[in-house]
Amino acid sequence: MFMIQYKVGVVDEWSMKMIRKNKRCRKKKKPKIIIYVGIGILLTLTIVLGLRVLLVQNRGLYKNIKVDASKPKIDVQLLDINEYSRPGIESEKINGIVIHYTANPGSTAKNNRDYFQSLKDTHETSVSSHFVVGLDGEIVQCVPTWEYAYASNSRNKDTISIECCHEDESGVFNKETYTSMVQLTAWLCKKFDLTEQDVIRHYDVTGKNCPKYFVEDEEAWKQFKKDVKRAMERSGRDWKEE
Repeated sequence: MFMIQYKVGVVDEWSMKMIRKNKRCRKKKKPKIIIYVGIGILLTLTIVLGLRVLLVQNRGLYKNIKVDASKPKIDVQLLDINEYSRPGIESEKINGIVIHYTANPGSTAKNNRDYFQSLKDTHETSVSSHFVVGLDGEIVQCVPTWEYAYASNSRNKDTISIECCHEDESGVFNKETYTSMVQLTAWLCKKFDLTEQDVIRHYDVTGKNCPKYFVEDEEAWKQFKKDVKRAMERSGRDWKEE
């Protein structure tokens, strides 16, 4: 009986030592865990802020571009009058400019113009645009500004549509395309006595995700309208003033 009690006592003392040892280990590990968690949070914040900076820098590439509201070079390739892409219906008073994107990565202004033209034969759908801005900044006119284009649904009757090409699925416009977009939009605003506030997205008419980049990045859209306003203000000014 004595030996059993002794052994139990020995086991109990050993158990207590192990418990105290484990407690000390846990106390030592806690600071390490806190450090690891802190490092993880810091890395996450760094990545998020880094991505934010990259987005801002990407938009910044297009800030203060040197264009005004003078008429840009336009390659006029009017569509044949047909009920699927150029109905020949006279527009009402122009009250806005609508910006679109092609949703066809890598396609050129000519590709899109030719697609609109092909609809007179294929009857695939009814769609077109007054202008298409290409990847090299080229501008192709498909429909006269005094006629309907099938682009902006309920606003076809009183707006000018600009379809814009993009290189990839992101819908982001390269600098050449963007620069021509700003100049063309500013010129049209001057031509029809509009302001940058009269420039809208297809999204603002129907809720469609078009133009994708300007819908998903509201700051980029605001910057575009600021650039249009600046282009209108620059008309006739000497660049050296800035």
